[in-house]
Amino acid sequence: MVIDADSYKLIAEIPNTPGVHGVAIAHDLGRGFTTNGGDTSATIFDIRTLRQIGRVVTGIRPDAIAYDSASGRVFTMNVGSDDATAIDAAQGKVVGTVPLGGRPEFAVTDGRGRLFVNLEDSSAVQVLDTRTLKPVARWPLWPGTEPTGLAIDRERHRLFAVCADSLMIVMDSENGRVIASLPIGRGVDAAGFDPATRRAYSSNGVGSLTVVQEESPDSIRVLENVATQPGARTMALDEKSHRVLLVSANFGPPPAPTPERPHPRGPVLPGSFVLLVYGE
Repeated sequence: MVIDADSYKLIAEIPNTPGVHGVAIAHDLGRGFTTNGGDTSATIFDIRTLRQIGRVVTGIRPDAIAYDSASGRVFTMNVGSDDATAIDAAQGKVVGTVPLGGRPEFAVTDGRGRLFVNLEDSSAVQVLDTRTLKPVARWPLWPGTEPTGLAIDRERHRLFAVCADSLMIVMDSENGRVIASLPIGRGVDAAGFDPATRRAYSSNGVGSLTVVQEESPDSIRVLENVATQPGARTMALDEKSHRVLLVSANFGPPPAPTPERPHPRGPVLPGSFVLLVYGE
């Protein structure tokens, strides 16, 4: 589903993306990439025509995805195989698979050849070299546990990891030093950072958006908690308008938990999907 960021109107749908989870855009190449958990693949599409131009096989159940402009590679986080698939974004070909030693969640890049991956079951951040595909470091997120969303301030070298124990952990992306642990809402999934306003965001399934202000690299505080809608955990940040976009829906009864899906959600009820837009 593609929505115009100015009018908020639906303008297109990209088909054949079963179980789609994440999207990454390579603006310099004019390409977009999706992770398709339903068939263990990534779809490549043209961001101008919105037509599919390729497809690659990934690790098992790809979820989050990130593009690294320094190496020209896209990385899919595969929760079913605890690894990351590296894809040459220009060629549309897999160039490597990186074992992560834990269940990956969101990932971000620093634009200089480093990939940072939240490991949910290890409560840590795994750092990879995007060119060599070798591990560089692993940093504990304590007191944060079971991290999901991850955002980055590239200029000031700060990571914002949101965790299941209702904490946002702020970490130095140069050395893994924990700078702050801030309270957020329950049921968090995604995080975002706006470099112009220096604000970080946490979208919480309980029905709130936690707004965090970076006063300086080492002075970071919770600014406010905005009421949203229960289940609004998925986030996109529009750096042009400085607005936060969330989506939610009403869900039916969830299926029974499994080791692969310990916290399953029920099916979306027809006609209940909504886009929520927040700004100053």
